[in-house]
This record gives sequence, C-alpha cells and structure tokens, in this order.
Amino acid sequence: MSPKSFFLSQELHDYVIAHSTPADPVIEALIERTAGLGDISMMQVAPQQATLMQMLVQLTGTDFAVEVGTFTGLSAISIARGLNDGGRLLCCDVSEEWTAIARDAWAEAGVADRIELKIAPAIETLRALPDEPGVDFAFIDADKASYIDYWNELVPRLRPGGLLAVDNVLWSGTVLDTDAGGDTAAIQAFNDHAVNDARVDVTLLTVSDGITLARKK
Repeated sequence: MSPKSFFLSQELHDYVIAHSTPADPVIEALIERTAGLGDISMMQVAPQQATLMQMLVQLTGTDFAVEVGTFTGLSAISIARGLNDGGRLLCCDVSEEWTAIARDAWAEAGVADRIELKIAPAIETLRALPDEPGVDFAFIDADKASYIDYWNELVPRLRPGGLLAVDNVLWSGTVLDTDAGGDTAAIQAFNDHAVNDARVDVTLLTVSDGITLARKK
C-alpha cells in the first residue's frame, strides 16, 4: 500500500503502520476488495485513520454518530465498533454501488445492526435530523464543495463536548496554492470557515491527508 500521508516516505509510513494496532482480517479483506476497484480506491480512509476514529468515538462516549460519505464502509466499521452499547450510526451516501460493498463488510464485521444507511443527498438527510443537539460524533468525507454546508448542519446538532471530524483538509498540500480553484478552493474556504467558528475548538491534524477535529463548546 502506498503512503496515505503525502508528506511521509514509504519507510516512515511502514514504520507508522508497524507501530499501530494492526487491521483485523475483516478490515484487511475490505481494503483488498476496495483496492481492486482501481484509482477510486483512494477514497477509502487510511487504516491508521480508521483506528484513530474508533478511539475518538470510544473516548467521546458516543451513542449517536453521523457519517457523511461512506464509500465502501471502512470508516463506518470503525465508528460503529467504537459506539456505546446500543449506539447507532447514520451513514449518508448517494451510491448504491459502493455502499453494497460496505453492507457486506458491515455484516462480516458484525456491526450491520448498528448502522442505518440513507441513500439520498446528504444535505437532505442532515436537515431532516432533529434540531436539538443530539449528535455525539460526526465525520465528513464527501464532496468538497459541500463541506461548509454539511458543517453548518452538523455543528448545531452536536451536543456540548461532541466531536466533528473532517477528512482531506490538507488536500495533498495544495491548500497552500494561492490561485487554486475547484476542490482545492473549496477546502481552503472550509478550513477558514471552521477555524473562525466560535462554537467549536478546532485542531488540524496531519494524519493521512489532514483531519480537522472540532469539539463543540
């Protein structure tokens, strides 16, 4: 597997993996199946990122989590495994094709009963959630142009102390480009929006392609 963190050499990436809890057979099989899809497999979260998210969900004491962008289901497995007993995860995606792979993996991982998958535009699913703050943990990893919209729907619904994680916020380092357009410009705008949101405390981690963590005040 090539490095997922663009600033790490293959040797350092291998060292990171060797000194992290290894993926179990279910995760390994899902990574292999996803890799067989070709270049689009890069949409899958890195294994060490998945482990981090499971820990964050456990540390947050999560009963209800929301994921925006599910793909083949690795991040959802990690979140679901970290839930409190009786907890549930709502997954938002628009692809029946990719999430069919996810459903198989969830069943193999024994977490399918904790996950509700909504195939619909995520913004509609989020707006249909209750307005009161009942979300303990949320993860955004979908179309970059809509990141701010997803953020604006989720932050008010986070409980105090709840955590929101957002993927790809370094965008392979192109966030430093001053004349960027497209997805790069969307990520730049999101990063500025997030750090200036007084409702949360924010830190940007250099894990994988960059992960923003926001804790609701």
